[in-house]
Amino acid sequence: MNYEIVESFSSLVREKSIDKDILVGIVEDIFGMMVRKKFGQEAKFDVVVNMEKGDIEIYLEKQVVETVIDPVTQIDVESARKKSGEPLDVGEDFVEIVNLADFGRRLIITAKQNLNQRIKELEKELIYNEYSNTIGEILVGEVYQIRKNEILVMHNKNEVVLPKSEQIQKERYKKGDTIRAVIKEVRKNSGNPTVIVSRSDTKFLARLFEIEIPEIYDGIIEIKGIAREPGDRAKVAVESHDDRIDAVGACVGMKGVRIHAIVRELNNENIDVINYSEEPLIMITRALAPAKLKKVELDLETKKATILVAEDQVSLAIGKGGQNIRLAGKLSGFDLQLVKEGAEYDIELIEFRDEIGQEIYDKFIENGYDTAQQVIDADIEDLVDELQLDEEKIKEIVALVKKEFEEAEVDDEDGDEEKGKETVAKEARPADEKQKEETVSHEQTESPKEENAETL
Repeated sequence: MNYEIVESFSSLVREKSIDKDILVGIVEDIFGMMVRKKFGQEAKFDVVVNMEKGDIEIYLEKQVVETVIDPVTQIDVESARKKSGEPLDVGEDFVEIVNLADFGRRLIITAKQNLNQRIKELEKELIYNEYSNTIGEILVGEVYQIRKNEILVMHNKNEVVLPKSEQIQKERYKKGDTIRAVIKEVRKNSGNPTVIVSRSDTKFLARLFEIEIPEIYDGIIEIKGIAREPGDRAKVAVESHDDRIDAVGACVGMKGVRIHAIVRELNNENIDVINYSEEPLIMITRALAPAKLKKVELDLETKKATILVAEDQVSLAIGKGGQNIRLAGKLSGFDLQLVKEGAEYDIELIEFRDEIGQEIYDKFIENGYDTAQQVIDADIEDLVDELQLDEEKIKEIVALVKKEFEEAEVDDEDGDEEKGKETVAKEARPADEKQKEETVSHEQTESPKEENAETL
């Protein structure tokens, strides 16, 4: 019976990767509990577990006395000599080996239940420690169940969760697919810990760069910032700590081989790699590539930048659906306001009447706000005081007007001209030779030695 018990424990060590010493400690605690329940809390005993030999032995210790006062810790001379077969005298210790069968069926069932509970708790702790210590690392698993709002992935016989919010929207998975994701969070709950993984987090992109680009892994090149819209486009600012190594060129690799591996993993997400600068003016200029900027006015206190661009550069600067300027703002940390050179483009506020409502529209008009640009440029606090509306409502309206205004401004560009200035989203190739020196599409065959930006 002892051998069968130990063998079952050994299988736990093999299957669950539980440390042998920890398991031995649990077994000793469980059998110790059994001894105290049967013989009393004052009982002196020793539990010896030998995993190699497949044996468990329980030794009950008593003191030999003439007259027994406490039968739990004492034994008379005659009984001690009879049980041990040795001539024991008063004052000596008597050691008795306890048979497991002596504990009775009920006590053994209770011990088994306690052991199972301890094993489950230990498994939970092991899973939690394993994944919480590797947050930010990439794991490779297999899709085994697809649900409406999440995908369950099997990794090392453990279930991890890829929520819909952490997926790349354009990607589609099927059962059995191999998937890579970054460990984002580990949550403790009543059952096994829930491990949350992500493919849309910026840490996933950063880790992919470390895997594919040895200079980043070695610390020679540092990722200074990432702005990303998963599945569509990302901008990555990098800096070299070795003057002999071009950060952008190293990230792109010969004929784009390094960056292409990352692009393929992210379902053809387009990646702009730019050289980082501590100077906000230079950083904003590089982040808005491939657009050419005429002038940039900075307000360092409010972290706002007003950017003047030529009329034919507006669509490039803004990007499809405002994507380019949005990502550039995130990467640089500035609120970017675009101004077109020459007659400033504007829209009458009446164009937004249906979206904001007649009552609110009337309030804007009564307070002298006739155009979209006036609303965008106005101070939020002034709007709250003048219109007597909640600040959140004002911010919502301004954001709506700004979004519609930017999209309308892009649409106002000549259709054929806009096609010739394709953004990085798919073709990402600038129109003139000077732009080609600063921006590299993922169809180029060579990576320049000195550049401000690489676009893939």
